[in-house]
Amino acid sequence: MAGAREVKRRIKSVENTRQITRTMELVATSKLKRATDRVHAARPYADALQEIVGGLYSGEFSEKYPILRKPDHERRAAILLLTANRGLAGAFNANLIKHAKNLLEELRGRGVETELHV
Repeated sequence: MAGAREVKRRIKSVENTRQITRTMELVATSKLKRATDRVHAARPYADALQEIVGGLYSGEFSEKYPILRKPDHERRAAILLLTANRGLAGAFNANLIKHAKNLLEELRGRGVETELHV
C-alpha cells in the first residue's frame, strides 16, 4: 500500500500549496488596494503641480525668464531611464527600455543631439 500512502502525501502537498498560494493572493490584493488608495490620495497634489508648472510656461514668467520659454527648435535632449528592481518587473523593464529606444531613434531621426542615461 505504499502507492496509496504516496498519493495521500501528494494530495496533502497540493492542498498545502493551494493554501499558500491563496494566502499570497490575499496579501497581494491588500498591497494593491493600499497602493491604489495612495495614488488616489496623491491625485490632487499631482493636478496642482501640473497646473503650477503649466503656468510657468505661459504668461509673465516666460517673458521674464527666457529659460522657461519653449524652444523653437530642439537641439539637444537627454533621456533619463529609471527601471524597477523589485518583484516580477522583467516585462515592465523591457517595455521601458523598448520605449526609450524608440524615443531615442525618433529624436535622432529629427536631428536632435541625444544623450541616454540609465
